[in-house]
Amino acid sequence: MTPDSPKVYSIPAGAPFVDTLAAGIMERVEGDPLALAGVTVLLPTRRACRSLQQAFLRRSGGQPTLLPRMAPLGELDAGDLSLTEEELPDVPLDLPEAISPLNRQMTLARLILGAEGLSATTAQAVRLSGDLGRLIDAVWTERVGFEKLPLLVPADYAEHWQVTLKFLTIVTELWPAILATTAETDPARRRNLALETQAALWRSAPPPGMVIAAGSTGSIAAASDLLAVIARLPNGSVVLPGLDQAADDAIWEAIEQDESHPQHGLSQLVRHLGVSRAEVRSWSEAASEAASDAASDATEPRGARARLIAEAMRPAATTEGWRGLTGLDAGALAGLTRIDAATSEEEAQVIALLMRHALETPDKTAALITPDRNLGRRVGMALARWGIEVNDSGGQPLAHTAVGTYLRLTAELAASRVHPLALLALAKHPMAAGGRDSADFRAAARALERVVLRGPRPAEGFDGVLSALEQAEHFDHEEQQEVLRDWLVDLGRRAAPFLEAMSGETPLAELLRAHVAFCEALAADDEMEGAARLWRQDDGEEAARFVHDLLNAADGFPAIPTKDYPALLDALMSARAVRPRYGLHPRLFILGPMEARLQHLDLTILGGLNEGTWPPAASADPWMSRPMRRDFGLPSPERLVGMSAHDFAHACGAPEVVLTRAARVEGTPTVPSRWLLRLETVLKALDLDGLIEERGAHWLAWARGLDEPDRVQPAAAPEPRPPVAARPRKLSVTEIETWMRDPYAIYARHCLRLRALDPIAADPGAADRGQIIHDTLDAFVREFPGPLPFDALDRLIALGRDRFGPLLRSHPDVWAFWWPRFERVAAWFLELERERRPRTRPLATEVPGRLELQAPGGPFVLTAKADRIDRSPDGLVVIDYKTGTPPSGREIELGFAPQLPLEAAIAAAGGFSGVDAGPVAELTFWRLSGGDPAGEEKPVKADPATLGEEARAGLEALVYRFDDPDTPYRSRPRPALAPRYTDYAHLARVQEWSSGGGEGE
Repeated sequence: MTPDSPKVYSIPAGAPFVDTLAAGIMERVEGDPLALAGVTVLLPTRRACRSLQQAFLRRSGGQPTLLPRMAPLGELDAGDLSLTEEELPDVPLDLPEAISPLNRQMTLARLILGAEGLSATTAQAVRLSGDLGRLIDAVWTERVGFEKLPLLVPADYAEHWQVTLKFLTIVTELWPAILATTAETDPARRRNLALETQAALWRSAPPPGMVIAAGSTGSIAAASDLLAVIARLPNGSVVLPGLDQAADDAIWEAIEQDESHPQHGLSQLVRHLGVSRAEVRSWSEAASEAASDAASDATEPRGARARLIAEAMRPAATTEGWRGLTGLDAGALAGLTRIDAATSEEEAQVIALLMRHALETPDKTAALITPDRNLGRRVGMALARWGIEVNDSGGQPLAHTAVGTYLRLTAELAASRVHPLALLALAKHPMAAGGRDSADFRAAARALERVVLRGPRPAEGFDGVLSALEQAEHFDHEEQQEVLRDWLVDLGRRAAPFLEAMSGETPLAELLRAHVAFCEALAADDEMEGAARLWRQDDGEEAARFVHDLLNAADGFPAIPTKDYPALLDALMSARAVRPRYGLHPRLFILGPMEARLQHLDLTILGGLNEGTWPPAASADPWMSRPMRRDFGLPSPERLVGMSAHDFAHACGAPEVVLTRAARVEGTPTVPSRWLLRLETVLKALDLDGLIEERGAHWLAWARGLDEPDRVQPAAAPEPRPPVAARPRKLSVTEIETWMRDPYAIYARHCLRLRALDPIAADPGAADRGQIIHDTLDAFVREFPGPLPFDALDRLIALGRDRFGPLLRSHPDVWAFWWPRFERVAAWFLELERERRPRTRPLATEVPGRLELQAPGGPFVLTAKADRIDRSPDGLVVIDYKTGTPPSGREIELGFAPQLPLEAAIAAAGGFSGVDAGPVAELTFWRLSGGDPAGEEKPVKADPATLGEEARAGLEALVYRFDDPDTPYRSRPRPALAPRYTDYAHLARVQEWSSGGGEGE
């Protein structure tokens, strides 16, 4: 290497990068601390700078020492420029400031909303503007320029591309014009300018001290140029991370053509630096033996592992070399383990166990490296079982934090016009207090839920909820209505300005200020002001910065439809992450591949090694096809795969490495990462397959055993035996059927007095439709018990419209589906009535009845409400309207559908109000489906008198049986005859005991 030739070095993948780098620097300054302070080291990231600081600290044994000047290569700013304008007047040092990413995103979104022929919501425009911003940065990073865009596709075809070109004038014409009016520029261009300026400075006037650029792969064009300048400085050096110098020339030539290879980026950088691979020296060549002590024990086996990984990563064109592969034995697998978990949850449990075990060794560090943020969060939660909080470099999305969720819920409350679900979600949030104790505030919300919000939805706004509260009938105590009224009025007063701002199209800045004011007013409790309580934690501080940035960026943004506001807020917050600053573990980490570069770790766990996760699936470019990206000069997906592969290969150089994956993620089968498949193939060629999997087997077994009980005892079906005095003495005919099919439901309802809660803001369902049709037909028959009027259909339709009432206006599905069915039911009903009225006449509708039986436990009362009873020449006709499916004749004969037979028994005994006792001539169901056919008359074929007598006898036997205190209320005693639905299956834990063969008799 001549004095003028580029000075390029490499640290092998098997050596700890930052420790080896620090050792080499100390050797070159001969241990002089003052000389060390004059050294400048440029590294890829700020985290890498911290790692190098820790490496020097380890070398000094924790003693205070002067450190080199360290800076991230891609984040140079004006403070990093080493000379002044007076010293070098030809080099411009006054660099423009980078525009705020959020400010650029909102400006581009405004341009998108104003684009001709484009229809998009505000949230869609914001997301699209994020894509445009990434395109702008990619163009600056690759230094390609937008002038090539129109030349990518000829104008005589690809009409959609011409439309795209027209849309992209936003970034080719409008955006540059906007930037020209400011003193700011795009972040990527600002970074390029800083790198280019630093290169120009050092090219014109080399710094007196040593300059070392280490760990970069040259993925940024401007950074590669700066590296080339540093390599030629008198005291400059470029240190590459893990350049493969063992590969033969044929393999290296293939690497230069294969963008997906982990060494491809380094091969291009070496070419750009103007050196051959053979001229790249080892960084530790000149280091003393003492300087390399940090890596001496592990270098050799890790070097063998590095060769194994390099073989696994061979370019596809040279994989025939695997056939005669030699020189590697089981020693290359030292410290390497593979674990294939069944699910992502199990994978997270195994990783957490590995990290927890690492803490048993003093000073041992461990990290999970994965691009899968969901896996990282799962591991963090799994570690929490041992009280360990781990540093996740990816942080938590602001929208998923407590304060971020609170901001979204307050926005949704106003956008939904106080929908009950939005109101309860906000009122139960820990941050909501309304000037009271937060526990009392949430207790009031729960009470309001029980009293008002379960069931049909109230009218819009707080006035609608207050009106529903005034009409409510059941309260826990006398003062509750007044307490809840005060609670609602106070909440409405605090929300009023925000609700007013959300009543139409409002400028974004004004809307945001009203939103923040409401959030602070609602967050106040009885001890602290809202602003102090809301913004105090890590997530609150990040949310405050987000609001501040958005207020600045929203200046000049047009009025937006307020229904778009929650989605807009969510889209913007999704790009912000919250990273806690304190209280995290000092030896355990969760890192992304980029953050893990150059880190010194004793145990490295590479997780989520599935195809599509690591390497990640190539995302679709919204603007250009793959050939167009290539012709335009943007990187191909293969290049991104190559960068990811380099991260993987370099991470495999840690002393201990565990490779993990899950066979299923979210229930979907996965494919192992291509790197794992390649490693499998190489190990099979070496006759070493299965060894690294065997090492992981016991970790899987331990992880599975963490949550396995010592003994599994199948749950038994419940058999409650309440005292006879507590058993029900009065049931309806429909409850008798439940009693026979599922006695436990009767026990839960009448002995435990449990009732299923209505859904919140319930939409009308099948039961509501049936009730409305019943009420309509009942009103019609009552009004016209004799001859039908000539306009009977119009009268019946009018009654139906009255009964359906506001549902026709507030629920489009009722108008679209229920109402046409009702019209068909009405026509069928009147046609049947015209046939029946000459020989039968209605006696009563919705008529109550009762029948008292004597039993050992005392009198038992059977109640009923017959839909309709008619008088025919042969006797009484009992009719049951069914909007659903009537029971089968077989079920009626066997006694498991006793409703009509029991009503026949009540009628024969004269138990119906206003209906004299008499023989029952007919039992019939009228099926009112409104389909095809619209209705159907289904008479019960058996003799009504016989059915009534048998039903009464069966009921008496049932009452006698349950008056025995030893008779249990079993759940589903006959599974084949169990009801289709019950509110109490979860209480009876049917899923637990039925799957274990514990069904009742």
